[in-house]
Amino acid sequence: MIERITPTGIPTPRGPYSPAVRAGGFLFVAGQGPIDPVSNQFSFGDIKHETRIVLENIRRILQGCGASMADVVKCSVFLSDGGDFAAMNEVYSEFFGAHKPARTTVEAKFAVKEMKVEIDCIAYKP
Repeated sequence: MIERITPTGIPTPRGPYSPAVRAGGFLFVAGQGPIDPVSNQFSFGDIKHETRIVLENIRRILQGCGASMADVVKCSVFLSDGGDFAAMNEVYSEFFGAHKPARTTVEAKFAVKEMKVEIDCIAYKP
């Protein structure tokens, strides 16, 4: 069974996609940018600021699906500047601690030029 999920209290999707999709015991969380869930507007800043907003949004989505950051098995991180890796990683570590999912990090060009980071993830919560 496939379930498309839009938890409350998260940013409104900017396109034709679901914030999360449950397929069996897996949760696929769509890429999240630095969008403030209250104003539903981008909140640009330095890489630490944007990474924190992105991961807080991912945490909200997971919680709305009955999961947590500890259930994440894989993340994909996209950075507009590879030089931001260390600072992004510092904030990322705060959110995952000892629960270290597999991860891919790549430098990317975003449609929204001001964005510095986007992260998606896969969680396992049967």
